[in-house]
Amino acid sequence: MAEQRWYAAKVQYNRVQPIREHLMADGAELFIPEVIRSLVFFKATEEYLAHFEQEHFSQMWVYRNPLTHKPSAIPDHEMEVFVFVCTSGKQGLTYLGDDRPEYHRGDRVRVTEGPLKGAEGHVVRIKKDRRLVITVRGVAALATTYIHPRFLEPVAKEHSNNSACDNT
Repeated sequence: MAEQRWYAAKVQYNRVQPIREHLMADGAELFIPEVIRSLVFFKATEEYLAHFEQEHFSQMWVYRNPLTHKPSAIPDHEMEVFVFVCTSGKQGLTYLGDDRPEYHRGDRVRVTEGPLKGAEGHVVRIKKDRRLVITVRGVAALATTYIHPRFLEPVAKEHSNNSACDNT
């Protein structure tokens, strides 16, 4: 059986619900963040993605690798962190738009306490405030409210893609 991976699609304003319903009818795992209602994340095989994209080409476009032009698969860990932060109930999340290099500057950190315990991202200064920025590489960036530095720990690069969020 072919491997399922996460993909992101930008959906036309009034087409999110029909796209969602079609994916659900096909049994796809999906996530639509409330803070970014025009994005649909779904888990699929490459074959299903190609068929679905062709069927809905006028209603959405799938994020692609700018060098290869192939659909950009999103690592499971990135999606886990992104979904965790979006569904944490934490107030003050801000959609920053597309993922950009400035959101990856500095050390990668993990939250050690509070409602976002386990979330990983980069600390970025936004409007004179240091905020944790969570990204789905090449797709979107989301900023949390201020998190005190004592609740942040550096993440070793070799471990940053392997740990799951701790929601306890």
